[in-house]
Amino acid sequence: MTHPITPPLELVQQWGHDANLSGVPHNDEHWAYEQHIATQAAQWGADQELEACTKWIKDCGFHPSVPEDLFAARRPKPPSLKEQAFKDLDELLRIARQAGVFNPPDNIRRALEALPE
Repeated sequence: MTHPITPPLELVQQWGHDANLSGVPHNDEHWAYEQHIATQAAQWGADQELEACTKWIKDCGFHPSVPEDLFAARRPKPPSLKEQAFKDLDELLRIARQAGVFNPPDNIRRALEALPE
């Protein structure tokens, strides 16, 4: 999952009011557009900063895993559908054990394991 960097709507609205654009009406449709632009700009700026930080770490001679770990921590990949399914299955099995179902079928886990990533 990408790390969502979204300015609050109130802040975007304040920026819009601060722009002092006379004659430009503001309604919900405009705010949605402005929110989208602000979110994209914030994401772009954050990505630029993260790239600069990881480059600096590399240039300082840290172990190559350090900038990779920083990037992975700040821009984690969303779990795959398969990973989500395993997590859901584990939760269902936990609930089943609490309810006294001691031998839940294992064919679901085997089927998930057989799926490609």
